[in-house]
Amino acid sequence: MYTSKTKIRVRYSETDMMGYCYYGNYATYFEVARVESIRQLGFSYRKMEDDGIALPVLEFSIKYFKPAFYDDELTIETIITELPKARIYFTYKTFNEKKELLNEASSTLVFINKNTMKPCTPPEDFIEEMKKHF
Repeated sequence: MYTSKTKIRVRYSETDMMGYCYYGNYATYFEVARVESIRQLGFSYRKMEDDGIALPVLEFSIKYFKPAFYDDELTIETIITELPKARIYFTYKTFNEKKELLNEASSTLVFINKNTMKPCTPPEDFIEEMKKHF
């Protein structure tokens, strides 16, 4: 299992009339956390795309427990729970500064060959790095 942490601060423009962080922002927050998670492994999402691999989202789900507010610093824990094949599974936990769990989410992405637009295996060096965590 591989775990990383990413910090994100809620901006004023990301809140709704109740002062809560608007629920739709979390998909963006998790995308940031995914990219940073891959970067922390020593890889670049952009380089993968430049090398002909895309990672579109196949599924996304979230369960909310508590709201975040303007200027809260959030910590998003990103977890890869199994060694990727043609799909890679992420789970997320969002905590506020008091370490309260705000939500839990998951997403499934698919490795796609950009030339054929068909699923493919992840780059071999990526898999080798991931194996160190399982």
